[in-house]
Amino acid sequence: MSTHTVLGREVRMPVRIRLAHAFMATYLVPAEPAQRLIDYSGLQLLRLPGGRAMCTLVFVDYVDGDLGPYNEFGVSFMVRHHTAGAASGFGDLRALVTGQAGVLIHRLPVDGDFTLAAGRGIWGFPKELAEFAVDHGGRTRTGALHQNGQLIADLAIRPGFATPNRATGSSFDAYSHIDGVTRCTRWEMRPSGMRARFGGAELTLGDHEIAAELRSIGLPKRAVMSSSVSRLAMTFEDAIAV
Repeated sequence: MSTHTVLGREVRMPVRIRLAHAFMATYLVPAEPAQRLIDYSGLQLLRLPGGRAMCTLVFVDYVDGDLGPYNEFGVSFMVRHHTAGAASGFGDLRALVTGQAGVLIHRLPVDGDFTLAAGRGIWGFPKELAEFAVDHGGRTRTGALHQNGQLIADLAIRPGFATPNRATGSSFDAYSHIDGVTRCTRWEMRPSGMRARFGGAELTLGDHEIAAELRSIGLPKRAVMSSSVSRLAMTFEDAIAV
């Protein structure tokens, strides 16, 4: 079992999150501009039929975990696993359905200094500080994210239909890139109390550079799907450079 020292505290691996709440919206965006945006990582987007790629915006409230409580906002893209070869659109679709794809964490604002240092130092996640105003308990989940007085995004998710809980968790590889290094982290999630629906998201983008990035890749007005998770447990393994 490895350990890391973060701001004078010892963090034992794997890091466990015992309780979190989350809501998210997934969009289909044109693959070409999205690929140019993530070229820095050396990874290839999962390309779906119609020349589209998947971009997800998510708010997470970490209530009880090894890194303490904090809020997080993520911008992520589904990508081909770094060990996979070239694939057709249908091959990429197969990888998505069978859980053989990965997810690149492109942006990851948080509101805590300790999780910022741990995220960047242990996994290479691109964490940065921002201000959150989030409601995970209302009938409509809402989250507004600002940085230095500028609005990044304001997202509202309407309730969907309850989905069956899995008997076991799901694992996948999460990719990150800072300081010229792309890393891969094994990530296990065990959600319960999940609701999902087609559409169901209202998004307002601000004037911040992250909002400008999302506009530049042709983020559509309508989400393909939105979902919320009332109870989420997670485990993060050590990262490896790829």
